[in-house]
Order: sequence, then structure tokens, then C-alpha cells
Amino acid sequence: MYRVLITDSIEPPPILEQKVLNGLAEVACLKITPDNPLDQCVGDADALIVYHECSVTAKTIAIMPKCRAIVRGGVGFDNVDIIAAAARGIPVCNIPDYGVDEVADHALGLLLALNRGIVRSDRRLRDSLHPWDRRAIEPVFRLADMTLGIIGCGRIGSATVRRAQSLKLRVLVFDPYMRPGMEKALDVERVDWPTLLGQSDFVSIHTPLNEETRHLINDESLSKMRPGSMVINTSRGAVVDTDAVARALRAGKLAGAAIDVLSQEPPTKSSELIQLWQDRSIDVNLIITPHVAYYSTAAITEIRRKGAEEIRRILLGEKPLNCVNLDL
Repeated sequence: MYRVLITDSIEPPPILEQKVLNGLAEVACLKITPDNPLDQCVGDADALIVYHECSVTAKTIAIMPKCRAIVRGGVGFDNVDIIAAAARGIPVCNIPDYGVDEVADHALGLLLALNRGIVRSDRRLRDSLHPWDRRAIEPVFRLADMTLGIIGCGRIGSATVRRAQSLKLRVLVFDPYMRPGMEKALDVERVDWPTLLGQSDFVSIHTPLNEETRHLINDESLSKMRPGSMVINTSRGAVVDTDAVARALRAGKLAGAAIDVLSQEPPTKSSELIQLWQDRSIDVNLIITPHVAYYSTAAITEIRRKGAEEIRRILLGEKPLNCVNLDL
């Protein structure tokens, strides 16, 4: 019988995964922490299911002689060395079709909270109870008069587009890899990078993390955004230079920011953005959520089931659905 290890995030017992892999593999939850290093636990693994709290490096891959599959329980796979895995002939698979509604909902929820000053006014009024009127949220602009710029128009970006249109926002899209004609199907304006930055009141990011997108939002790009604009990131942490965002907020170049994902999680107090967020003496329109945009109870069930099903296919010698590193 094969041995499948879930590296992080999932609490034992792995009943759902064991049900999918019944008769084929035993499943164990490792609950990797800094005190329980991954490399000391996976030497006998036939397959790994990895979430976002640990990384599978080339060193890790080298000590798994029996490994036949690595499934990233999520969309992004930058925490797995896919090149090292490919060199060993190990398919790395992701789950690109889960949590689409959840992330799009979260992105729009953050946009509304920023624009309506919901979180900012709650913090402002909690101690003073003043001013108990519209001054607590001023200024607020009508969404029908505003423009949302979407960076990356795949599954989640497209779902965010549809939600934004229901709120009467004008929507611009920047995505050099979007198929020609998709802008017509979605009824959006496809624009270049300078136009998106210069015309958007909100910029919402929905890209994978790679060398092309790392720190895509930085001091330079923020300087090109229109005055009073806001940034929303529910994609991958390192797509945004959060220190640059903190500086832009302090300087008044940005009117607001909502961040669900950070380069380091959990963050430390050395982060400029975290320092700004925790400083109660500064009245800033900044919302940080703890990497939860993907989450709903249904999404967790879906991602666990699909991850286990992908492992089952590979262990049975079948073609996986979503391999990202091998031409299978």
C-alpha cells in the first residue's frame, strides 16, 4: 500500500482523503511546523499533498526516492521546486478550479470595505464615538463613477470582473496572456500596463507568482497610479512589494490598500506594512486579512477531495488533470 503525506494545514484524521484513496494508500497528516522540519518526515512518501504553510525544495525532493506525485492544494505552486521535481520525473499538480467564487467574493468585499470606509470608521469610532455621522467615512465615491483595473484575467480575475460589473464599475483588464476576444466575451476594456495604472481607481491583482510578476506592484508602479487610488491583493504575497505600499499610504499617494496575502506568513513586526497597520495613532485606510480569501467550508472540502483524486489518478498510472511541470 502506498503512503501519502499531507504536509500542513489539515488536521488529522484525514477522513476525506482516506475515503478517496481507500484500498490504495494510507494517509497521514504531518502538521509541519518550524519545530517539525519537513525533510525529517517525508523520506518514505509515495506522494505529497502540500498546502501553503511549507515549501518543498530540491533538497526535500532528493530525499524522497519513492515519490511519484506532489499535489499543491491550491492554485499557486511557487512553494514547490517544480524544476527539481521534473528532473526526477515527479509530476507536480495544482488545483486551479477551486475557490474561484470565494476569492472573487473576498476581493469585492475588500473593495467595498475600502470605498465605504467600513473598517476605517469602525476603528476610528470605537474609542471616541465621534463623529457619529458621515464624517466618519468621508470621502466616499459612487462606484458607478469609478474604474476597477484587473491584473490577470483567468478564472478568478474573470469572476471578479462579473461581480464588479454588477456594481456598475467600469472594468479595465491587463493580461498579456489573455486569449484574443476574451475581452468581448467579458465586456471589458483590454488595456496596456500604463493605461491600467493611470485610469484605475482600484487595482485588484489576480496573477500567479513568477519572475515576471514578482513585485509587479512596487514604488515605480505605485507612482504611476492616479491620486486617490487603492490596491487590493488576493493573489500571491510577493506580487506586491508591501513596504512600497506602506510608503505610498504614509505619503498619501494611495488612498487605501487591502492585502490578504503576504510574502512572509505569519508576518513579523519588522514589516513596514504591519507596523503601519498596528499603529493606532495613524488614521489609514488599510485592511489586512490572514490569507483567507480562498476559504469557505465548501472550498476546503472541494480542494481536499480534488487533491486526493489527483493523487489517486497518478498512483493508478492514469494521466493527471493539472500537471504544471511535465508534458504528460
